[in-house]
Amino acid sequence: MIRFIDEHRDRFGVEAICRVLSATECGFITSRGYRAAKARPTSARALRDEVLLPELRRIHAENYSVYGVRKMHHAMRRAGWDMGRDQVARLMRGAGLQGVRRGRKPVTTYPTHVPDARPDLVERRFTAEQPNRLWVADMTYVRILAGFCYVAFITDVCTRKIVGWAVAATLHTDGLPLLALEHALLTSGAVRCQSGLIHHSDRGAQ
Repeated sequence: MIRFIDEHRDRFGVEAICRVLSATECGFITSRGYRAAKARPTSARALRDEVLLPELRRIHAENYSVYGVRKMHHAMRRAGWDMGRDQVARLMRGAGLQGVRRGRKPVTTYPTHVPDARPDLVERRFTAEQPNRLWVADMTYVRILAGFCYVAFITDVCTRKIVGWAVAATLHTDGLPLLALEHALLTSGAVRCQSGLIHHSDRGAQ
């Protein structure tokens, strides 16, 4: 609030800004309160932040502006600054600094380009009174040392149990979602009971 008034006082005036802000939920400050806040001496934390911020920006830039909070915390301590990780995170957030994550983010859902006339048998009603009545399927990715792999899994809505799953390096239908479905059918006994089971998934290409 103080910073906002500082930025706009020359254009609108302190009294006018405080009067307008008083009509909002966050308008808790008056012109007298603003002047009292400006008259208070700068806190020790603010003074320390003024010293740390240039060093934080310098070390971040020297490391190609790719360091995140964890690496910046270690780098600042190596440089001789006694700082906590939360303090580094707060200063980086205030300075608009952030790390760069290595690698691309995998995409697991590709839309199909052919008409799909199959009806939606669930219509967002994800409930079941007993097992093997409604399964929901999805796919995601898991980061590993070599990069990432894809995981397909099928969950029984009634028991919340994963009844089938498969892991693969690609998103091919035969090697991932179809394999997870076959695994679920074999391990759950749903083929034998023939209970009117519904298998629900999104309408991606797989």
